[in-house]
Amino acid sequence: MTNEMNQEIKAYLADSELLLNAVGEGIYGLDAQGRAIFINPAAEAMTGWTSAELLGKNIHQFHHHSYSNGEPYPACDCKIFNTAVDGISRQVTGEVFWRKDGSNFPVEYTTQAVYKNNHLIGAVAVFRDVSQQQQIELALRSALENVQSLTEQLKAENTYLQNELAQEWSSAGLVGKSAIVRQMLSQVELVAQTDSTVLILGENGTGKELVARNIHALSQRKNSTMVKVNCAAFTPSLLESELFGHEKGAFTGAMERRKGRFELANDGTLFLDEIGELSMEAQGKLLRVLQEQEFERVGGSETIKVNIRIIAATNRDLSAMIASSTFRIDLFYRLNVFPVTVPPLRERQEDIPLLSQAIISTLNTKLGKNISAISNRSLTQLMHYQWPGNIRELQNVLEREMILTSASILNFNFKNNVKAVVPKLVETLVQVEAQHILTTLKACKWRIGGEMGAAKQLGLPESTLRSRMKKLHISRPN
Repeated sequence: MTNEMNQEIKAYLADSELLLNAVGEGIYGLDAQGRAIFINPAAEAMTGWTSAELLGKNIHQFHHHSYSNGEPYPACDCKIFNTAVDGISRQVTGEVFWRKDGSNFPVEYTTQAVYKNNHLIGAVAVFRDVSQQQQIELALRSALENVQSLTEQLKAENTYLQNELAQEWSSAGLVGKSAIVRQMLSQVELVAQTDSTVLILGENGTGKELVARNIHALSQRKNSTMVKVNCAAFTPSLLESELFGHEKGAFTGAMERRKGRFELANDGTLFLDEIGELSMEAQGKLLRVLQEQEFERVGGSETIKVNIRIIAATNRDLSAMIASSTFRIDLFYRLNVFPVTVPPLRERQEDIPLLSQAIISTLNTKLGKNISAISNRSLTQLMHYQWPGNIRELQNVLEREMILTSASILNFNFKNNVKAVVPKLVETLVQVEAQHILTTLKACKWRIGGEMGAAKQLGLPESTLRSRMKKLHISRPN
């Protein structure tokens, strides 16, 4: 380009050169070959390149030679150079300029063509360092994500707590002086001080959830949440979403991301009620989480780690389910670290007076009554009943009678024409487990290790199987 043309571009800038030198944005004036003919002080300050070093040279090779990841940025692709060639103005974001010291900074810039007599003679580029803006945007985005996460957490916890409040419960089930209850409470107190997994066994209505809540309340996690999941209340597909949560759009109706019960219970306790109702598929997924303490939300790929204490409960005979291949033996071993059996009410009838008084006190508040006691005649009748529905049935009977009475002493005639059906277990859990292991050993010709060994068939480490055999007094016959 001739001197005359250079002078024309300078003349284009001359009228406002004082202003251009004063502004905070960097400004380059280029000729049609992309050579620098004007550089303001702000551009020098941002890049570290002085006017003396750049004037008359192609500035692309100095400050625009590479992308932010270090890959080469060909001059033919340079937006500034292209404007000097094709006359098309551009507004560019997402690129970097390189400083003289080898570092780079994010920029936004615009390019404007310079014409003389409708003839393209060069271009002007105006750029600014957006590092601080990006940092602010990142901070705002991070703050927004934190707010969204907290909002989501609060929303989930609020929903959960509302559900919990809707299910009234009383500590009455843990009242009693019978030897069998004292023994159970002693076990509860011991295991509560640990993080061990607890399996609570007992019939419907015996107060298994109350035992779980008591374990949590006595534990180091008492100031964190105890989250309950009723495994029988969901289909296998819905249970997975309920346990692990889901991402927005993971399935039809998933309008927003939702945290599952495992996330809500982080640093706290997860109570899996009616664990025996889980499908085999759900059992497998639960086993993985129990082993790894990590999972992914439905429809997501991010691995989420949690620190939770598991308490499970069931009224089912898990050993019989294992024998019929409807419950995984490896999951059973994972859950059955410390079993606690809640006795049925018929085995602790001496506790009925204390239980009745505790239930009456709770129901007084609920019903707006002021009943102080129950008559001896009514108590005697209650203590001679077998209570197939256990404490829940006792609560229902007392609530019905309290609604009907207007006296301060509860006095009623409890007529029962229903014979209690008392399930009788033919074998204990230990007996069924021993028989299952023995049958497998015989089928494997008493081979324990290897691909065809009993340990492999049972899904157990060899050391664990040998330990169980020793504990159950199982040995190979001579």
